[in-house]
Order: sequence, then structure tokens, then C-alpha cells
Amino acid sequence: MGDMANNSVAYSGVKNSVKESNHGDFGISLEELRALMELRSTDAVHKIQECYGDVYAICTRLKTSPNEACGAVTVGEEEEEGETGWIEGAAILLSVVCVVLVTAFNDWSKEKQFRGLQSRIEQEQKFTVIRGGQVIQIPVADIIVGDIAQVKYGDLLPADGVLIQGNDLKIDESSLTGESDQVKKTLDKDPMLLSGTHVMEGSGRMVVTAVGVNSQTGIIFTLLGAGGDDEEKEKEKKDKKSKKQDGAVENRNKAKAQDGAAMEMQPLKSEDGGDGDERDKKRANMPKKEKSVLQGKLTKLAVQIGKAGLLMSAITVIILILYFVIDTFWVQKRPWLAECTPIYIQYFVKFFIIGVTVLVVAVPEGLPLAVTISLAYSVKKMMKDNNLVRHLDACETMGNATAICSDKTGTLTMNRMTVVQAFVSEKHYKKIPDPDAIPEKTLAHLLTGISVNCAYTSKILPPEKEGGLPRHVGNKTECALLGLLLDLKQDYQDVRNEIPEEALYKVYTFNSVRKSMSTVLKNSDGSFRIFSKGASEIVLKKCFKILSANGEPKAFRPRDRDDIIKTVIEPMASEGLRTICLAFRDFPVGEPEPDWDNENDIVTGLTCIAVVGIEDPVRPEVPDAIKKCQRAGITVRMVTGDNINTARAIASKCGILNPGEDFICLEGKDFNRRIRNEKGEIEQERIDKIWPKLRVLARSSPTDKHTLVKGIIDSTVSEQRQVVAVTGDGTNDGPALKKADVGFAMGIAGTDVAKEASDIILTDDNFTSIVKAVMWGRNVYDSISKFLQFQLTVNVVAVIVAFTGACITQDSPLKAVQMLWVNLIMDTLASLALATEPPTESLLLRKPYGRNKPLISRTMMKNILGHAVYQLVVVFTLLFAGEKIFDIDSGRNAPLHAPPSEHYTIVFNTFVMMQLFNEINARKIHGERNVFEGIFNNAIFCIIVLGTFIVQIIIVQFGGKPFSCSELTIEHWLWSIFLGMGTLLWGQLISTIPTSRLKFLKEAGHGTQKEEIPEEEFSEDVEEIDHAERELRRGQILWFRGLNRIQTQMDVVNAFQSGSTIQGALRRQPSIASQHHDVTNISTPTHVVFSSTTASTTVGCECVFLSA
Repeated sequence: MGDMANNSVAYSGVKNSVKESNHGDFGISLEELRALMELRSTDAVHKIQECYGDVYAICTRLKTSPNEACGAVTVGEEEEEGETGWIEGAAILLSVVCVVLVTAFNDWSKEKQFRGLQSRIEQEQKFTVIRGGQVIQIPVADIIVGDIAQVKYGDLLPADGVLIQGNDLKIDESSLTGESDQVKKTLDKDPMLLSGTHVMEGSGRMVVTAVGVNSQTGIIFTLLGAGGDDEEKEKEKKDKKSKKQDGAVENRNKAKAQDGAAMEMQPLKSEDGGDGDERDKKRANMPKKEKSVLQGKLTKLAVQIGKAGLLMSAITVIILILYFVIDTFWVQKRPWLAECTPIYIQYFVKFFIIGVTVLVVAVPEGLPLAVTISLAYSVKKMMKDNNLVRHLDACETMGNATAICSDKTGTLTMNRMTVVQAFVSEKHYKKIPDPDAIPEKTLAHLLTGISVNCAYTSKILPPEKEGGLPRHVGNKTECALLGLLLDLKQDYQDVRNEIPEEALYKVYTFNSVRKSMSTVLKNSDGSFRIFSKGASEIVLKKCFKILSANGEPKAFRPRDRDDIIKTVIEPMASEGLRTICLAFRDFPVGEPEPDWDNENDIVTGLTCIAVVGIEDPVRPEVPDAIKKCQRAGITVRMVTGDNINTARAIASKCGILNPGEDFICLEGKDFNRRIRNEKGEIEQERIDKIWPKLRVLARSSPTDKHTLVKGIIDSTVSEQRQVVAVTGDGTNDGPALKKADVGFAMGIAGTDVAKEASDIILTDDNFTSIVKAVMWGRNVYDSISKFLQFQLTVNVVAVIVAFTGACITQDSPLKAVQMLWVNLIMDTLASLALATEPPTESLLLRKPYGRNKPLISRTMMKNILGHAVYQLVVVFTLLFAGEKIFDIDSGRNAPLHAPPSEHYTIVFNTFVMMQLFNEINARKIHGERNVFEGIFNNAIFCIIVLGTFIVQIIIVQFGGKPFSCSELTIEHWLWSIFLGMGTLLWGQLISTIPTSRLKFLKEAGHGTQKEEIPEEEFSEDVEEIDHAERELRRGQILWFRGLNRIQTQMDVVNAFQSGSTIQGALRRQPSIASQHHDVTNISTPTHVVFSSTTASTTVGCECVFLSA
């Protein structure tokens, strides 16, 4: 009996029971064994001697040996193990399904949001028509044949039509005809108005005659759509015909199908123009679309963690196998018996499984889920902050933004022109005056002049939503003047009802040459009155009188005009206001009717009514938003097409320019002059001298914007590469939006092309939404860091526990399924809890992390290692002294399939409790003391922590064998919770240790440095290309190169045999740099050498071309 006892200790994994279903194979049944095992002490000895003789006889019946312990392997226990084996597989599968579904759902919802926005924007594209006598705005899609549409300066015509009535109407038909000259439209000469054309001058009305696919633009689109397939078929036919003549075409098409290898096939001198080698060099120099900053850091960190985990698991397996082999065959000097091989294999498999468990624990599988959840959650919430994210990585890239190049109109300003100052009745009002302060006659002139001398298509409508701003329809400047009338408590609509558009005698519409608009009214007594408005410096020159303080006209001399320019107009202009002069002139009854076509004689001798200052006001929230950006280390630059004075004034109001700062404002042409050399080429060194101090770029073209963005991104002046965000609304902004790290398109004012080129769409066109995007981007970054801090603490502890436990007790204290609960379920839930933390304003109080800042800072490393020390001390204390502390049976050295022990359950439960409370610690990553701050703002976090605790109770109390758990008492639970809460107190202790003192701490998860990217990674495509794909392409290129050379050689040989020209064969010679060494210069072949011994042998033919 003593021997048997010793053996059972030495072989802690031997099974001692069999299933009833297998009793036929053995000389003893299950019932007999059970009856025997119920006996104690001498009764048992008597029973053994009486029934079996001795212990050896029992061993023989069980087909085992007390010395080799080989027959102990039984099928029955394996089946029982199989009953719970599915849990591990199912858990892994569940986590994979979870990641895939979250990603797929996120992509689907993002696309759905984008489509919803597109349809909303399309519905918002409206046009003015007259229906039932009412002038209304309807969506472009609702226009039908027969509608009477009002057209005005700036409109893009949505349908074909015929002009009914026009005022000086000029159309730009270049989109259809290619001719840049404006076409004048009149009823008698050219009344046809075509869809897709722009109204450049004047106004009018047309009857709609064709819409949709039947309009001119629609017909072209139809032809493009239908013609595409025909072209493809024609191409195929041509390719087949020219196959024998010139195989290069076919090769090129094949190569294109093989995703971009085609560029290796281009002829040396192609019809496309330019030398092939030059084109290849250009392509090689094209910037590769870099991985997002976070993506790059995570990839690097994951590889580092993976290598460390693999090393630990390999060491674990090696130590376990060596320990077993040395103990069994060296210390105990047991021979290897062939019949015992299965049991040894089972041990080795068990060691391998422990090694895999260590690896699984080391690698943070929850990381991709945390990233996905964090981005998905942020994208969903950003939609509420008016950011429609089209590309997920743009979300976190914004967190690293160091520069924002913003448009002015609509983004920084309200895009609602407003009269803010006025010079009327010889007094300069800095605010809109009270109606009582203006003489009645002057007010009457103002009312009539503005009402009739603004296009009738310009009007102010009530707000769509209660509490909203009135809607401006038509020309923005004219709406500002109409708004002035409303501020003066006057109603312009009454005047328009009294004088309909048809009653206007003559209209001189606004254009860029005359810079004014004039309207002639015929009075009932036969006299005429002309109202004029326009640029103040032009209209004032034509004024000979001015309305005095009592509303009567008085003389207006050149000296008076100079005074007004100095005291009124220049101060207004310096504040960025656009000044408009309003004037009128009477033609008395007695005088002969003037020649209305002679405009210069008509619009002169005017009487000035008022000069008003108009501006597009800065959005009230923008100055504060820009301050936040500057505090957050982000430089805001204004890039606008407006003049430099207005741009500078708006920049000062926004806070982009502050008094006393050494910053520069440039106009587009000045900027271009400074960045180009004598040859007109842009030089990076010149841009580097300008951009750090540049704050305003005025009168800039979209090309200037692209140049600036590219210059900032490519600059190496600063330590870290600049991360640039750009806003754009026009089609021409596409290149700049594409080039920028994050492109913001305007959801309201933006064109489809701009939206397509962008990463994020601002649904409200507001700058403050960009600041929200920065907050969310930084929050994503911090959320991932919080999750990593939590995850890596779990991993470090679990790996060391599994490794040490396995090496000392030959078994992992935490079983595989328990590891999966800790590693997958808790990590998945933790990623959901920590990745959904809402952003706070404090995120904008720090500088951007930058591309090279590591994901795991030294403070985080201090937290990870500090908490790991506490947890390891607790776990090892419980592991090696737990049975004495709690007075329970030891779980160490239990048999291979022993029932779960209370001892190991306490270790597992305490470990989980420590993780649960450490999750609260992980909420802060910059060494903050108050880890509970804002915890109730995140309901998901609270629910998950509570839910995890409840599930842990269920697992421990009811998990049983599948989870290797035994029920615990209340006392054991309280101790587990108490030790878990200790991590919160320990966290406070860690916070008091200054990170600067701990010199040994290292950072982890740095960004990829520029020099680390191999040259060949810079591919001809601007898309990301992984290593496997690059290898595949390289193989394809080599294959086509080889194929090409063989075909060239065969063609040359065939040419000689048939006596025909060999120029066709030359045409196929590839243009790649590697072959450039073989063929340095191709001209007329003057020398041909056959390497074969006879002329008839043609296989080894080689051509040598010499320069002529």
C-alpha cells in the first residue's frame, strides 16, 4: 500500500477509475470498484485480500502496472474531457464572430449614414419655379416639363428650357461646348437654355422643356453609360486582330488585369508621350498612402508582444518536457517502455497545451476588438457632432493633427451676409440705427431702392425650424440689404407686390465689369427714377448730391467724397467689411426720354442715399474653438479666395491672428512668387521658410491650397512630420482634400467631388465640428491606451503565473477555460467598457502625441509593472500558502483529471476580482489620482463591471467542472473582493512614485520611423500594400518580364526568317529600370550577331543593338 501511495504522488496525472461502458474490457466492474472505494482502513484491506488477492492483482485486472503506470490511460475519461472540450473552441469562435460582426455592422451603418446624407443633400439642391402664381423653391428632382423656372446670376441650370423673359442674360456653356466665351441669351436671337450650363450674368425666366435623361446633360450621360460596353467589345476585337502583329497590347491588358503590373510592359517610347523610364521614376517618387498613425503603432506593438509571448510559451514547453524527462528517466531511472508511449505522449500534449495557453494569454486578442469598438463608437457619436466619418482611420488621425487649413466662408463665418454698419443722413452708425433716427424721406428711398433694385429671386424666408435663423434665398449681398430693411421694420414684399418684376422699365444687371446694378422705374406722371447700388468707390464717383440729415438732397463735392472715403469707407474696409453705396436719380417729365442703351449717360449724376458695410459675420462659437485648437498645439491657417484685407480682418476676429505676433499673411500670387525658383519650379526649401509663420493665404486658388498642404506634409523642418487637416467645398479642392491626412468636405456647400475625395463630411459646415473631431480622435487614442494598460497588466500577470506555476507544479494554476474567460470575455468586455469612454475638454489641454510618441508611455509602463507586482504577490501567496491561510485542501499536485479544488478556485476568483478593480485604475493613463472621476458618465462601463461581477459569481458557484471551479463560501468571497479592492489602494501608492525617478522604465509601441520603411515599399499605387501582396506583384512582374523577353526574341527570329522588318519586335521591349542596363539606347539596328552555330538554329538568337 505504501508503494502505491508513493507512486500516486510521483505520477500526479494517473487516472484511477473507468466507465461502466468499458467494464467488459477489464477484469473488474465499476460497481465493484465503487463498493471497494467506499470501505476504509482494515475493511478495505480485508476486501482486497478476499476478492482480489492483493493490489497487484487489481492492477493486472485494470491492465496496468504499479511500477510503469501505463495502463491507467482510459477511454472513458477522455470522453468526459471531450464533453467540456467544446467550450474552448466555442469561446474562441464566439470572439472571432463578435469581431467580424462588429466590423461588418460598423461598415454597413457608416455606408447607410453616408447614403442618407447624400440623399438629404440631393433633396436640399433646390431651384426657384413659379407654380400657381407663387414663387417657390422645389428640389431639382421635382422639376417637370412645363414648369416656369426663374434663373439668375450664379445658377447651374438643372433642366433644358426656352427663355421667356430675360434681363441681360449671359450663359457659360463651356461644360457642353468647350467654348469659354459667354453666350448672350435673348428672345429673338438665342432663347435656348441648356442643363449643366452656368448663368454668368443677368436674370430671367424660362419654360422647362426637358429634364433627366432627356436633357442635354442627361443624353451625354446616357451615351457615356451605353458607350462604355461597346468600347470594351471594340477593344477586345482590336486586341484579337492585332494579337499576331503586336502582342504587347495583349500583354499590357493582361498586366492591367493583374492589378498594376502593366507599367512594366510600357514601350520605351510610348504614344502617351514622355520617356517610359521617366514615368517609372515619377511613379516611384509618388508618396505611398501611409498606414494611420495608430495602426502603425499597434502593428508594431502586436509584433513585439507576439514575439515575447512565443518566446515565453516555447520556454514553458521546453522546461516542462525537460523536467518530466529528467525526473522520470534520470532521477527515478525508469526505462522507456513501448506500451507506455501513449501516456508519455499524453503528458507531452498536456505540456504543449500549457505552452499554447501561455501564448494565448500573452497575445492581446481583445486589441483588434477594442480598436474596432472604439472607432465604431466614436464614429457613431461623431455623427451627432455633425461629423460623418467616411474613412475610419481618419477618426484617430485627427487626434494627431498639428495643422488645420480652413476655408473662411461658411466654415469660420456664417455664410450669411449681414449689414453691420451704415452711413446714412450724414451720420456713421457702428450698429444698425433705430428707424426713428432716419428721416422719413430717406427711409422711403431706402425701402423702394433696395426692394426693386435687388433681384426678385433674392428674398428672406421664415426659418424652417422654430428658433432658427431666417433663410436667405438668392444673392447673399442682396439678402443682406433686404435684411437691413427688416431690421429697420420695413416690409420689402409690399413694395414688390405694388411694383411687380414685369413693371420694371429697364434693368442693368450686376456684372464684374460694371460692379453695380441699376433699375429704372417709370412713374405714373411719365417721369423716370433710376435706383443704383454697387461698389462704394465706383458709385460714389457718380454721385453729385447726397441726402442730408433732414432727408433733402444737398451738393456732394469731390472734397466731401474724399472725406467719406477716409472717415467711413476705409475704416469699414479695414474691419473687413464690404462697402455698398445706394443711390438714385430722377429724370423729370419735361425732358426727352434718354437713350437707355447708353448706360454711362444714365448712371451718372446720382444722389447718394447711404453707404452700408456688409460682412459675413464670424460664427459666435469659432473664436473659442480656435483658442482650444491653439491650446491643444494645433495651428489654424485660413486659406480663402477673398481679398487680403477681409481675410486679415476675419482672421483677427477669429483669433487666428493676434496683436503683437510675428505671423504673415500672403496673397496667392505673392505666395507662388516666394516658393518658386527662376525656372518656375516649386522648391521645398522655399516653402519651409514660409509655412511655419504663414497664418492667412488670401486670393488663393485650389492649386495654391494643394501646394501649401503638400509643402507642410513633406516638410522636414520640425522634429515630427506635420499631420494636416484641410477643409474644402469645391470640385477643385479635391486634390488638396486627397493629399491631406484628413480631408473635411462641406456637407451643405460641398460638391459631390469634394465629398468623394474627403475623409470626413461636416454636415453643418462649421469649424467647431472639426474641433469635436480632434477631441474624438484623441479620445480614440487614449481609449486604446487605457485598454492596453489594462490588457497588458492581465497578460503580464497571467503569463508569469501560468509559466511559474507550470514549471513548479507541472500544471497551470489557471486552467485553459478560465484563461479564456479572463482573456477573451473579460478583454472583450473591457474593450467595450474602456473604448466607450466619452471625450472630455481636458483632452484639448495637451499637445498632439505625434507620429513617434509610443502607445505605452513610461507612466503607463509604471502602472502596468506596479499593478503586476501587487497581483503576482497576491496570486503566489495564495498559490503556495493559500491552503494554510484558509485551512483547505491543497490544489497543487492534483491528479491529471482530479475534480476542481477550492484552493485553485480562490486563486482564480481573486485574480478576476483584481482585474475587475484594476479596470477602474486603467481609466486614467497620465498618472491622475482620482480614478473615479466621470465614471458615471459612462453607463456602459458601469454596466460591464457590474455584469462581469455577476457572471463571475455564476461561473464560480455553478461553473463546476467545465470551468474547473468549486463553490466558495461567503468568507472566501469577501477575501477575494478585499484583495481585489487592494489594487485601488495600490494604484494610489504607484501614483505617488515620480516616473522620472524610474530610469529603467522603457516605452513601447513607437510609430514607424521614415528610415525603417524599405524603399521598395513605395509602390506605384497610392494604396496601402502589405508584404504578401508586394511579393505577389513582384512575381507577376518577373513573370511578364520573362514572357515579354521570350516573345521579343521569337519575333526577332521570325522577322529574320520571313525577311520582314524587325521594328515590330522592338516595339515590345519593356521600359523598366532593370532592363535599362541591357538596352541603353535603341536606334536603327546596324549589327546582328547569332549565338547559334548555324543560321538555321534559331532558338538561341541574341540581338545586339549599337547606336547609329
